[in-house]
Amino acid sequence: MPFLAHDTLDLAADIAVIGGGLGGIAAALAAADTGSSVIMTAEESMIGGQITAQLTAPLDEHPRIETWGATRSYRRFRDLVRAESGGVDNPGDGWVSRLCFEPLVGLRVLEDLLRAHTESGRLRIVRNARPVAATVAVGSAETRADPTIEAVRLVVRGRPDLIVRASVFIDATELGDLLPLTDTAWTIGSEGSCAFAERDAVPGAADALAEQSCTWAAVLVREAEPQPVVERPPGYVAFRDSQPFTLDLVGTDGAVARRGFFTAGPTGLPSFWSYRRIRTAGDAGVLEAAVINWAGNDYRDSGLVHNPEQTRQGARALTLAFVHWLRTEAPRDSPDGPGPHGTGRGYPELRLAPELTGTPDGLAEAAYVRESRRLANPRPITGNDIAASLPGIAAPEITDSVGIAWYQMDLHPRVGHPTSVYGDTAPFHIPARALVPALGIGPANLLMGAKNLAATQVAAAAYRVHPAEWAIGEAAGTIAARCLALHTTPRRLIHDDAALASVQSALHERGAPVSWQQHPQPDCEPAPNPTENPND
Repeated sequence: MPFLAHDTLDLAADIAVIGGGLGGIAAALAAADTGSSVIMTAEESMIGGQITAQLTAPLDEHPRIETWGATRSYRRFRDLVRAESGGVDNPGDGWVSRLCFEPLVGLRVLEDLLRAHTESGRLRIVRNARPVAATVAVGSAETRADPTIEAVRLVVRGRPDLIVRASVFIDATELGDLLPLTDTAWTIGSEGSCAFAERDAVPGAADALAEQSCTWAAVLVREAEPQPVVERPPGYVAFRDSQPFTLDLVGTDGAVARRGFFTAGPTGLPSFWSYRRIRTAGDAGVLEAAVINWAGNDYRDSGLVHNPEQTRQGARALTLAFVHWLRTEAPRDSPDGPGPHGTGRGYPELRLAPELTGTPDGLAEAAYVRESRRLANPRPITGNDIAASLPGIAAPEITDSVGIAWYQMDLHPRVGHPTSVYGDTAPFHIPARALVPALGIGPANLLMGAKNLAATQVAAAAYRVHPAEWAIGEAAGTIAARCLALHTTPRRLIHDDAALASVQSALHERGAPVSWQQHPQPDCEPAPNPTENPND
């Protein structure tokens, strides 16, 4: 049924990108570079998703990212972040990543990358916009099995509702929001080991409730003097004891990794504070700052898809409790050192830093999302497709590849399944067929542009990180633009050899490789031990 136009703003473009995270930005940039008109919406007040609203600015990347294995536009983003941070290779000197930086620096860089298109009018960005409905045309009797999206309706905070019309729609939302709105088949949680014989799936049958945990990140700065300590937040004791709150981490092999707070641990492991540090101390009163995204505030009691309000409230409350523990009860590197009330525990010199988060309270604007709804094509990418075989060997070439990526299958605790899982992968590809609903699964003019591609939970855990999401979005934006040029739909394009080859050629010209053979063969490294890399 068509939308009513009362109290709405009606906009049209060649391509609509619903979602303003890294996949959405890469999609919008690729499409606008061709001259196509684009509307991009973002649910939060800031674009950038993982690195801005979710505060995971320390980038989760593969070991060879500095030399190859990413698109040219993603490399440009990284280069501009370093330039904006004073030309320092790793501004925060955090040990989780080769590039740890302030989220608001990332926001400025992303806005600058899109500025030429926004100023020209090719790209329009609408923030604070959440999709709530869609109209899908079933077509004529001859094409009844090939529906297409006509429009998406979004609720915009503080403004009239927005209706977006386009020829091609890209779902780049954090949770795959367009899938249910467009009657596209989707899945969430674990497919279970019975489905595809994946080693790291939940044993037995599917468990849709077994979503990966999310984290509501925060930023703390280290002041020279103790700061006022507020009373315990609600639920503090229960969270402290059930998580439990600790600087020590137990790996999948049972080994315990012990860390100091600001200093190295007893076996030389780097400190907790330097894990996701995004700013080092400097002149003129510049304070050290770190993102708090640790096993201690990894929320695993419910999922963002099945229980969104409970999960958001619980994840925020958990992080406030963990921050309070860090300030009042965390063991000090020197037990005899000053602590609150002379206890020798806690670091009251830490405080939440709203000036670095763009929010009023120093917490993220949104939860860090590790798992989205996923397109339920009959043959998704599985963990077996991307698992490592021999060191130095990439996953088998595929004819419909539209991008490359590489990361471990990194599964955080799932609801009802508290154990984390790491699985080694071979450098792998992004199949075009994983970005488009199969016939009978969903609309022909819909593309996946983020973590919502057709992959199992196990496989998607390797596609969810920063450069992979960017590559997925860039591929989706390029496919969408080629559809306009060829007067076709994404579903028809990916089954047309010549048309798909033209997409691959366009990606190659953009510096977005579709084959690992275009790079030196990687010297594959094993997945890091979870005790060393606990909370990507």
